Amino acid sequence: MTTTSSGFALGEHAVHAIVDEDCFEIDLARMFPDADPDALAVYDWLDPWHYAIATRRIRLGMHSFLVRTPSLNILVDMCVGDHKERPAHSAWNRRSGASLIASLAAIGLAPEDIDLVFCTHLHADHVGWNTQLVDGRWVPTFPRARYAMGREELTYWAAQASTSAQPETINHGAYADSVLPVLASGQAMEVAPGDSLFTGQRFTDLAGHTPGHLGMEISGGDRTVLFCGDAIHSPLQLPFPDLSSAFCSDRAQSARTRRAMLDEAAERGLWLCPAHFRGERIVRIARQGEAYRLRD
Repeated sequence: MTTTSSGFALGEHAVHAIVDEDCFEIDLARMFPDADPDALAVYDWLDPWHYAIATRRIRLGMHSFLVRTPSLNILVDMCVGDHKERPAHSAWNRRSGASLIASLAAIGLAPEDIDLVFCTHLHADHVGWNTQLVDGRWVPTFPRARYAMGREELTYWAAQASTSAQPETINHGAYADSVLPVLASGQAMEVAPGDSLFTGQRFTDLAGHTPGHLGMEISGGDRTVLFCGDAIHSPLQLPFPDLSSAFCSDRAQSARTRRAMLDEAAERGLWLCPAHFRGERIVRIARQGEAYRLRD
């Protein structure tokens, strides 16, 4: 993992991207089954950073965000984590060396310095560093932190586990090794759209990719950022906002949520912090006809 050095200024706050994986690729047809390769080929600004036109491969990144306020250190989305058993996903299986802890140490932070962890949703690539392996047990990585997770999201995954013959395999095993230990520790905090933990912060409803997917707005100075997780995966969804990924639990709702989010971002001048954009990881959006574009 690497950390952006200067940070994004947000009044008295600063936002840093902690990069877990700079680039991984997925076939267009697998990621976006409804995509038209010929229509995408017109948008050559996507190539090669976000989409390789010749090979029809989507190129994504993976990162956490660190928000430093005068009184709080906040982490948003926890990537894959180390030493996790993910046999169905070889790139994530038993990873080591991508240490979030080392990246935080490089900017002077220890696990004990983290006050709040927020998971936009509970997919395996957003909760991995919630826990670490200590003496053969999964324990919360950040001993002083509260872990904010969506109430509806927690309810959904608990129901999935309760009805499964193999609950330990739910969500690639992430529910068992990266969520349940946090719940058992008493550090978890259920949150819902509209909730606020401090001045200038609130959680927002971004359901669709998962049933309880949340966003988090933080305002500082004359800027507002929206940590939007997987409500949008790739810049190619800007000219094609109705394209939802194959990994969305409700693709139609995901498209509605994304359009509403992009409309609001364009109108209010929000800075979006998606979980998988490469390069510029904090972006502004403008309308372009019935679709959208990156704003300079």
